[in-house]
Amino acid sequence: MRYALISDIHANLPALKAVLADIARRDVTATYHLGDLVGYAPWPDETVSLLRQSGIAGISGNYDSTVATDYKHCGCAYEDPAQEERSHLSYQWTRENVSAETKASLGELPFRLDLTPFGGHASGPRIILVHGTPTLNTVYWTEDRSDDFCLKMAGIAGAKRGDAIAFGHTHLPWTREVDGIRFINTGSVGRPKDGDSRAGYVVIEVTESSVIPEFVRVEYDVELGAKAIEASSLPSELANELRTGRKRLP
Repeated sequence: MRYALISDIHANLPALKAVLADIARRDVTATYHLGDLVGYAPWPDETVSLLRQSGIAGISGNYDSTVATDYKHCGCAYEDPAQEERSHLSYQWTRENVSAETKASLGELPFRLDLTPFGGHASGPRIILVHGTPTLNTVYWTEDRSDDFCLKMAGIAGAKRGDAIAFGHTHLPWTREVDGIRFINTGSVGRPKDGDSRAGYVVIEVTESSVIPEFVRVEYDVELGAKAIEASSLPSELANELRTGRKRLP
């Protein structure tokens, strides 16, 4: 079995289209999204619509759940006051510009999905999909988290040896195996933060005894996305963050 996992699209329609085209050229059983479909770019309705039309199921990110419930805050982390202001402006823009249909779709997304490639009636890995962690979709699960933290999250999720937990939220791809459990951060389709402006996602190959991730980067028309941000009332600095694949500060 091979699954494509995409996360943190953040309303970047050109990036999503490029990733879906790349996935279509691969031998993939199914594609799932790990949330944060909207925010930061000017195509929230189009992004959610394309995923629905493509039959791609998935889970709720912090941006999705807060937009759906009109929560006061998106649950984002900030590096400085200027970034905090941009984030709040983006969040407010998104809340004001999503359709009622999109908002309803975001509200229907579950917190978690479990994939049982071998049907649940036979042994084999289970793939647990969350956005941030199994406890909250706002917690950042970064690569520098300890093995003990990873195993604590695995215990909360009910993961056993041979299983995998996949998540996003940080926009930084990484993977590690601890005590036979595979942890995978998928990176970001629409808003990478590792200095590489290309869209990112993961293909996982699941056998009866292993989960093997392949990190994929896809070229797309970054300038199209950047210019659309600049032409909207979103903060123009968000366009340059797309162009540079902005890294988060330590």
